[in-house]
Amino acid sequence: MGLLPKISIITPTLNQGRFIERTIESVLNQGYPNLEYIVVDGGSRDGTIDILKKYEKRLVWISGKDRGQADAINKRIRKSTGDIMAYLNSDDVYEKGALKRVGEYCVAHPAVMWMTGKCRIIDEQDREARGMITGYKNFLLKHFSYNVLLVTNPISQPATFWRREIVDEMGLFDISEHLIMAYEYWLRIGRKYRPGILDEYLASFRVYSASKTSRLFLTTFRREMEIARRYSGSASLNALHYLNYLGISSMYLLMNALSRTRSKE
Repeated sequence: MGLLPKISIITPTLNQGRFIERTIESVLNQGYPNLEYIVVDGGSRDGTIDILKKYEKRLVWISGKDRGQADAINKRIRKSTGDIMAYLNSDDVYEKGALKRVGEYCVAHPAVMWMTGKCRIIDEQDREARGMITGYKNFLLKHFSYNVLLVTNPISQPATFWRREIVDEMGLFDISEHLIMAYEYWLRIGRKYRPGILDEYLASFRVYSASKTSRLFLTTFRREMEIARRYSGSASLNALHYLNYLGISSMYLLMNALSRTRSKE
């Protein structure tokens, strides 16, 4: 195995003091030998800055206003120095050894321009949740194709990494997209490059009542459908995406209803 590539991880954050320390430790405790870690704070007022100061000898952090999550990430991608890059939101975490597995995969597969792995869903207490959705996404990853991506999004953002050459060729995230910027990026780069699929858990995605995923899931799924049509041009695939939209929306509505019922018991 050759020298492991430098990996740049960017964490955008705003008032996530209750979770960000877990995120930071999941990155720094990887023990990855060639890591650049940057936290971009949008002007938090909840104690986030005190946490960042605690770790400032082991990471780079800045704080100031930006035009949203995509803008914050884009600015730091431009100034990052890694061969491989990713972003990890400030309520998500990496699995142990994730960066080593990614680095080794990149060395072993130099022609693969971007890669993704499996991702758990966890709650506020780090307990695994929504196993049916995780299983569904894992099944789709095993049968991945660009047509699958045009119908639904099986790619978990926290478990996805890409080479710097992708940015040079394809550009950065669309700052006008505040909910599905990652999905739009996967569609953009996936038209030309098939992702490498790592059959391992690389990250955990946190879902809780105040998260965008929980509050805005119907808007998110509808916007995914609109963006997919921009890249598709196929009436059949568009129809399948609509059916998937109905199914996944119904599943989320049912899960939320069951969660409310349990909370009242």
